[in-house]
Amino acid sequence: MRQRPLGNTGLHVSEISFGCVELGIPYGIGVKSQADMLPEAEAVRLLQAALAAGLNFFDTAPAYGTSERLLGLAFADRREQAVICTKAPHRATDAELLDQPDNLRRVLRESLEASLRELRSDYVDVYLLHQATEKALRSPALVGILRDFRRQGLIRAFGASTYPGGTTGTALACGTWDVLQIAIHVMDRREEPYLAAAAAQGVGMIARSVLFKGILSDRGRSLHPALAPVAAHRQRLLEALPEETGLALAATQYILGLPGIASVLLGIDRFAYLEQALAAAGAPPLPASVRQAWDALPYPDPEFLNLPAWDRNGWL
Repeated sequence: MRQRPLGNTGLHVSEISFGCVELGIPYGIGVKSQADMLPEAEAVRLLQAALAAGLNFFDTAPAYGTSERLLGLAFADRREQAVICTKAPHRATDAELLDQPDNLRRVLRESLEASLRELRSDYVDVYLLHQATEKALRSPALVGILRDFRRQGLIRAFGASTYPGGTTGTALACGTWDVLQIAIHVMDRREEPYLAAAAAQGVGMIARSVLFKGILSDRGRSLHPALAPVAAHRQRLLEALPEETGLALAATQYILGLPGIASVLLGIDRFAYLEQALAAAGAPPLPASVRQAWDALPYPDPEFLNLPAWDRNGWL
């Protein structure tokens, strides 16, 4: 597994990062309850197998159920080998709390300390705002608290999880964030123009949603009728691939090939998915003909590609 520098943080991370949300809560197409999830002992074994195979970057959050605890169980005796990213509580970006620096510090400190207990660690490598807002990104109080955590050795780098619509640009304009986690996949490339600016500033860029919650994999073969245009577009992407190339592998390699991406985050909750992730990291780059074809195939209405709205409508 090749590693890349995570911006100017001094951290080096595997090209594929392990998304832990599916290990901790029911998440993804066809996953409705704990009965569909991996048992604890198997989840720990999966995490350890990933680390042994060279995948060293793991993404979790307090909101991801038991995933922090599972990482603690898996890596307590090998913590220095893993690069762990966890997140601030969602309420840390509440507008009212941002105007109360003392309360904000208390909320962040309590959440970080709880994460450290679950992770069985005395530090976090990367600490992110879970859903960054404009006000949070521009908050001197919030940035000051995170810098204090970094000075105290509780975190090694801090950043934000941003969303299409401007917050990535705001974070880069502020010049204070070490790492950004952006949503980007072959259908929705609205964040791509920010990659050059991030590279120039030394901001580490992590790509999430590259398989679009499984739609850009075999799990996306049967979509709700309301998503017929998405299914048709998915088919056009498939038609541009050589027969032997799977969609998930190609979708991962497409984003890995974008200049400025340090790591591609994949949700992994089965040993088969770990094998697929390792295959994507070890495969040769996409053929130029495929990349050129896909470059010309962004989804025509990216605003429609709204997973929370689809979930509310019962389409997932």
